[in-house]
Amino acid sequence: MLQLCYDVRILQEYREVLSRPKFRFDADYVDVLLSQIESDGVLVVAPPLSCRLPDPDDEPFLAVALAADARCLVTGNIRDYPSDSCEGMSVVTPREFLDDYYRQTDSPNAS
Repeated sequence: MLQLCYDVRILQEYREVLSRPKFRFDADYVDVLLSQIESDGVLVVAPPLSCRLPDPDDEPFLAVALAADARCLVTGNIRDYPSDSCEGMSVVTPREFLDDYYRQTDSPNAS
């Protein structure tokens, strides 16, 4: 099963990024997307990380993935997640995630 995990910090980061003028997203669409994440996602209360990441804004994503015992953290910024700081969490690109997901769902043993 596929689940999106989030916390309040992640929703705030999404709102800030999606509201940047360069993207030109309609504010109502951003509100709808964030409401959908809240409705269908899993709210996670994550303790602080035991180590720091190069960009502190990335820390909530790793903290939530670890607290949720996620199989992986999907990000377009894998360089911001050095493996020695990720406490064993697998950090993958969206392409790697999709390749693995399709490989699993196409296998004869997939349920």
